[in-house]
Amino acid sequence: MIRSMTGFGRRQGAWSGGSVIIVEVRSVNHRFLETSIRLPKPLAAHEDRIKKLIQAQCARGRIDLSVVAQGGRGGSRPLQLDAALANQYHQALRTLQRSLKLGGTIDIGLIAGFRDIIVLAEQPADDPKLAKAVERLVRQALQDLLGMRKKEGALLGKDLLGRLSTMHKFADQIKAKAPTVAPESFERMKARVGKLLDADPPDLPRLHQELAVYADRSDITEELVRLDAHMIQFEQTVQRADSVGKTLDFLLQEMGREINTIGSKANDLTITSSVVQMKTELERLREQIQNVE
Repeated sequence: MIRSMTGFGRRQGAWSGGSVIIVEVRSVNHRFLETSIRLPKPLAAHEDRIKKLIQAQCARGRIDLSVVAQGGRGGSRPLQLDAALANQYHQALRTLQRSLKLGGTIDIGLIAGFRDIIVLAEQPADDPKLAKAVERLVRQALQDLLGMRKKEGALLGKDLLGRLSTMHKFADQIKAKAPTVAPESFERMKARVGKLLDADPPDLPRLHQELAVYADRSDITEELVRLDAHMIQFEQTVQRADSVGKTLDFLLQEMGREINTIGSKANDLTITSSVVQMKTELERLREQIQNVE
């Protein structure tokens, strides 16, 4: 069954020093596959690896994945003071004060405000064990995400098939009326021509031939056959488990084209009513398809 593009997954695991690693991944609708990955600095080199894990599981949608570490004795990074740089700032300020003959004092608040005087210590280098633990949690979170996408996809598929069944009913109504469309069109045109001429035409057989050709243009048999084929293919595609959102969208476009042609050619009130109903269902199908992977 089809899958939705909306989902969420979350996993967490313990790490050294009592800290906890939390992986969250969520997805929403998108025309293509777009990923946004936020990692702690020590894991930055593994972004491509995590991106490939996402690509192996998801074909479409915007995927946002974040990895954070919380708590633990090593959870906070120490501060570092660059005393030499602070002394250089102080000497530069004193020189400026003397050269411009300025008053005032050079206090700690002023010097501490300069860049790079007090900075966070560098984070520890990449830990292979940490990378493996994060990758395991990412895989598990992605499975949770896929489970939600499949569950919602099953509901979407049920709704799509229900609306398709409604379209079949309206198509059957059109098929029942279709055989009478051309003959009724012929009779209407014949009556109109008779009123316009108000007398016997000079070449009645030729007139009937032309009217028959004109009436034949209202025949919708081919459009109904193609519409049936598209709806059958749509139903089969909904049953598939791979990425079919673009295929379904294309089939909806083709179905809409045939429905529009039927409405314009038939020139029949009953058929027009069914066409309007089919267009309504078509729009509802199109809205739902936007969330299919």
